[in-house]
Amino acid sequence: MTLFHETSDVSVRPAVPGDETAIVAIQVEAWRRSHGELLGGAIDALDHDAMRGQWAAAVAAPPAGHRVLVACAGATVVGFASIAPVPATDPTSAPGGLLLALEVDPAHQQGGHGSRLLAAAVDLLREDGADQLLTWVLDGDTARAQFLSGAGLGPDDTVRELASGTLPDGTTRTVREHRWWATI
Repeated sequence: MTLFHETSDVSVRPAVPGDETAIVAIQVEAWRRSHGELLGGAIDALDHDAMRGQWAAAVAAPPAGHRVLVACAGATVVGFASIAPVPATDPTSAPGGLLLALEVDPAHQQGGHGSRLLAAAVDLLREDGADQLLTWVLDGDTARAQFLSGAGLGPDDTVRELASGTLPDGTTRTVREHRWWATI
């Protein structure tokens, strides 16, 4: 058995046009596995073509400071992360960064891809002068909470509720998210 290889078989790189198809497939499957019960039929109602269009735009022409990264196993995209800047609250403070999304294909989880994506995202935010990282975690997402906790992030008691569809009785289904953060 060879201990070292000439080339790495895992990596993180900036997303490029064409990655959006893999990103959508990973996002939908990860959401289905992690949040299927909580989100109900909302996942089945997603418009995959519209999602691909939105990810294609985010990759090809992102707003200033926004970035999309992908994790690869060989040449296969197996995860992605998306980050955005958070403006400083006053002229004397540093800006922050927001982890908008971080998902790994369920078949490739526990392989270090999420950690590599998070580390790369933090490196890019630091390069842009950010001094903290923020993200949101759905109620009941213990796997994400454990991952983020292990990486040094923690909840800050800020909660938001988001509409996620309509219940059979016609009322709006809502989900709760908790904000997590860390200095970087």
